[in-house]
Amino acid sequence: MKQKMANNTVATLMMIVVISLAMAFAEAKWGGSVEAKKETKPSERVTNLQFYFHDTVSGKNPSAIRVAQAPDTEKSPTLFGALLMADDPLTETPDPDSKLVGRAQGLYGSSGQHELGLIMAMSFAFTDGTYNGSSISIFGKNPALNPVRELPVVGGTGMFRLARGYAIACTHWFDVSGDAIVGYNVTVIH
Repeated sequence: MKQKMANNTVATLMMIVVISLAMAFAEAKWGGSVEAKKETKPSERVTNLQFYFHDTVSGKNPSAIRVAQAPDTEKSPTLFGALLMADDPLTETPDPDSKLVGRAQGLYGSSGQHELGLIMAMSFAFTDGTYNGSSISIFGKNPALNPVRELPVVGGTGMFRLARGYAIACTHWFDVSGDAIVGYNVTVIH
């Protein structure tokens, strides 16, 4: 009973925060190059990508599943110690039926004992257009209840080989089950 109450409390708090802090994520073409800025070398390019991450933990066909947890995870209000493996679709708009531009594959875990915080290790593998076959790697802390989060881009493949940069994540939609749609605006130097 306590476990169910803790899970419901976390989910309700997350939903209240997300709804109260929800921000419109600007519609834009999902990828494009811009002129290199001063912090880049003349041979480097800066690419801006915008897409939506669809994380589904509920239902018969989840895109993220719990693969491990600590003995006391279920007693924790933040589910500290839960580890999930994900293969989430990346789409052009927040509509789950919009154009698929790639997949987010990797893992994330609840790393905060006192506040909800995820540690993410993800590869965003692109399957559309110019970026088809290329990927970027994200690794860092994701304070999921913050309306806007910044995560580091630590590498890439294909067109994004030796990439660095940052990703701005904004929760577009969140459900008490834990399902979420998150808008990503990524700046990649490569």
